[in-house]
Amino acid sequence: MTEQGNANVQASTSTQTTIDEPSMYNVYLLNDDYTPMDFVTEILKTIFRKSSEDAETVMLKIHEDGKGIAGTYPHEIAEQKAIETTSQARSQGHPLNCTIEKA
Repeated sequence: MTEQGNANVQASTSTQTTIDEPSMYNVYLLNDDYTPMDFVTEILKTIFRKSSEDAETVMLKIHEDGKGIAGTYPHEIAEQKAIETTSQARSQGHPLNCTIEKA
């Protein structure tokens, strides 16, 4: 094959790849009658990296509305944050629950 023939073959085999952004998921903390507000605030600060003021605001929303968004992440990270939250709550004897829902 000639050099020009090779150039034509190489040009026709290029492909274009598009990468979609991952779907985002909200991690909701659910209110209960037993988990102390201070513990929820601490979870929001340590696991979800909220400032003290933001953690307090989200904690009050959870308390008043029954649930609140702790954070929004790709699915795997949202799942991990939910597992960490539940694990830490159980290790300290609190029934705090959380869910993840597509944002």
